[in-house]
Amino acid sequence: MDNRAGEMEVFVLAAGLKSFSAAGRRLELSPSAVSKLVTRLEDRLGTRLVVRSTRMLQLTPEGETYLARASRILAEIADTEEMVSGGGRMLPRGPLSVNASVGFGEQHILPLTKEFLTLFPDVQLDITLTDDTVDLIRERVDIAIRHGPLRDSSLMARKIGQSRQVVIASPDYVEERGMPQSPADLDRHNCINFNFRRSVEGWRFRDPVTGRDFTRPVSGNLKGSSGSIIRQLCIDGLGIGRVGRFHVEPDIQAGRLVPVLEEFNPEDIEEIHAVYAGHEHLAVRIRTFIDFLAERL
Repeated sequence: MDNRAGEMEVFVLAAGLKSFSAAGRRLELSPSAVSKLVTRLEDRLGTRLVVRSTRMLQLTPEGETYLARASRILAEIADTEEMVSGGGRMLPRGPLSVNASVGFGEQHILPLTKEFLTLFPDVQLDITLTDDTVDLIRERVDIAIRHGPLRDSSLMARKIGQSRQVVIASPDYVEERGMPQSPADLDRHNCINFNFRRSVEGWRFRDPVTGRDFTRPVSGNLKGSSGSIIRQLCIDGLGIGRVGRFHVEPDIQAGRLVPVLEEFNPEDIEEIHAVYAGHEHLAVRIRTFIDFLAERL
């Protein structure tokens, strides 16, 4: 009997990595061996699934259809094995890799870890906190927590929370430089920006009289790649920043930071998503962790 599940697994991995070589390294096979397995699959199906090139694999329409169905079948196989090994109950078990930004992870993921593992002790949780955007497939990450607009349309996503934006500064900075009374006053302050292109350049505000939103360009001599970095620079008294409130809520409560221009806050929301590669039919351990976060957040 041919190993159809094995062929599916090889194809799904190669399609996700867009490379026979990368899939071969992951499976400890040569690129030619992976290519032969995919070719054998195509011969049996009587249709081409991938367009081979020197740079990367491209799926044909039939390949896209097969990828979606094969991903679902493999997830169902994993679920069945989990259910049988769990005595007939769909209990989450096995390794689970989670990636989150440093600030969100420290404030929300780590404090919930003990509760999650108490409820589901058969899960082996592997947590990585980094402010870099990781490639889920290449880094073997099951779930990544991302903030703001989602850019990678090939990933599945579920909204698990949201946070409004807030302008903040340290009490020492405000004492030395003064508290801005309107967005126009920011021209005289050192504003700390992100060092990557945002969907909206400048900082958004709302006129409290007219209720209209507007964007104010800001500038300064500091930039950062994450809300965690901007938070720390503001705590150190180096300027004024604008970040998601989840980054700085404990600091505001402790008096390390103070909200600035709150009467001009447009209440714009940054959505927080759990993203994952593959089909909407998830392995139990992945679905359970996402459900857990959504409930707690």
